[in-house]
Amino acid sequence: MFGMRRKKESELAWVASELSHAGRLAFGGVGIAGSLLPETEAYQRIEAAATDHPQEVRDLLDRLLTTGAPAGRVYAATLLERLDPAAGRAAWTALRGDPAELDTATGCVMGSTTVGEYAAERLAAT
Repeated sequence: MFGMRRKKESELAWVASELSHAGRLAFGGVGIAGSLLPETEAYQRIEAAATDHPQEVRDLLDRLLTTGAPAGRVYAATLLERLDPAAGRAAWTALRGDPAELDTATGCVMGSTTVGEYAAERLAAT
């Protein structure tokens, strides 16, 4: 039991680090090989951990929304929206005015926008 707790804490620490420094927003594989970026893998791991450890994940997402890199803030708002739609909408609303540049990737297509523009698109889609 003790080892399981330490493993969970270690996993969440790795996820927090990856997402707080995330350099690009990608929800799937990128490039010709369809490789997963470390931040995408971290996003998927925290998404999976949310079911078993909702409070720890929620605390992590709240921290990322204020201290994460631009992509980390967007990953956090996306996950928060899935866990708690009202809190997710509030996060997107708060991020709507964020002028930070955000690099994106969908398959082989690389792009950029701002966190605020991305947030506004998410709000318009709901």
